[in-house]
Amino acid sequence: MSITLPSNSKMLTPNFIFGVATAAFQIEGATDIDNRLPSIWDTFCATPGKVKGADNGNIACDHYHLWEQDIELIKDLGVDAYRLSIAWPRIMTKEGEANEAGLNFYRNLLKKLKAEGLKVFVTLYHWDLPQYLEDKGGWLSRETAYQFKQYTDIATKELSEWVDSWATFNEPFCAAIVGYELGVHAPGLAKPEYGRQAAHHILLAHGLAMPIIRKNAPQAQAGIVLNMNRSYAASEKAEDQFAGLMRETLDNQFFIEPLMKGQYPQILKTVAPQYLPRVLPGDMEVISQPIDFLGMNFYTCNHNAYDPENLFKDVKSKSDVEYTDIGWEVAPHAFAELLINLNKQYDLPPMFITENGAACDDTIIDGAVNDEQRIRYLNDHINSVNTAIEAGVDIRGYFAWSLMDNFEWAEGYSKRFGLTYVDYETQKRTIKKSGHAYRSLLNSRKI
Repeated sequence: MSITLPSNSKMLTPNFIFGVATAAFQIEGATDIDNRLPSIWDTFCATPGKVKGADNGNIACDHYHLWEQDIELIKDLGVDAYRLSIAWPRIMTKEGEANEAGLNFYRNLLKKLKAEGLKVFVTLYHWDLPQYLEDKGGWLSRETAYQFKQYTDIATKELSEWVDSWATFNEPFCAAIVGYELGVHAPGLAKPEYGRQAAHHILLAHGLAMPIIRKNAPQAQAGIVLNMNRSYAASEKAEDQFAGLMRETLDNQFFIEPLMKGQYPQILKTVAPQYLPRVLPGDMEVISQPIDFLGMNFYTCNHNAYDPENLFKDVKSKSDVEYTDIGWEVAPHAFAELLINLNKQYDLPPMFITENGAACDDTIIDGAVNDEQRIRYLNDHINSVNTAIEAGVDIRGYFAWSLMDNFEWAEGYSKRFGLTYVDYETQKRTIKKSGHAYRSLLNSRKI
């Protein structure tokens, strides 16, 4: 099996970037080394019943110690770029000072990546808020947005020499809604009003950080990464059509409209005002300042039926569809539709697909992992990106999630998304057939 694109695809030209992505808490381990502070995910993992298998990030993929080996792995895949995140608790003290030991880890990592000719995309926040800030209110507190500004100043001052692209946040939806409204992720709070207020403070933090990045890293691109699923109505009934619209509004438009238009979706004012956060004068101007790029993470779609209490509820597709090992529908057509629709709705900046991938039931047999479902998934979704580009969407790059199997948040180590198999007992890395197929696609550009 292979991953192929039409021979005339713009994705095969030298300017298009292909990469792989990871996140700090999911791979680094070393949670109590070199003065790293506890994060909300350390606390969440230690809370009984929150993470499958009582798993935690204490060791993860031990990337903190095996980073040089992992850079060789990245090179072996033949990618142009590597997307990673910085751990806030690793580089900043409670007093707001720089932690040199933690910074040195990233300095060494970034220097080596650049020495190997890789483009470096860094995300400042991939969900690992320092626990001491959560103790003061976390993202429910407006003060945390200003603390993030201070953290951004340290990170970009100290590391900008080796970074091509800075993203302020990865998936504000997950950090705010899954963490503060649904309670499935850290910090595990579960009130609707919490989620939307946390989201506003995260978007405010993004806006406060943008001038800092511009000042400290003028040569780098600066933006943000959103995650979106395509939302469908469960039927042609008016109430189900409404449910699909509300899901689309609350999951997707709630996060992109403030960035692009300086407002929350206007429909909420009349239909569901309880989902609107408290906004202070000047906030929306801060949030909506121009960005150099928009990162987009996509995995699946959803189907929605009307629910009188919550406006919508998740239902399964009525069609015969395929699912991944985490239970997400495989829907490459939805990916192209989402991108094309967004491009019609907004005057978008250049886009990067910053995450896309599949959790599969991977097993290693005779030293190999034959993950055919992931190869099909990647092939179809990469071709959906090509479809969107042909329809006029300005997409500059694609990052597969993930470089390797890792700590998959509330699922612990039970789900594998990697192009590389990780044996968590031995820390041995084995490139899967999907990794070889991805490399073959990238190598085909040189012919």
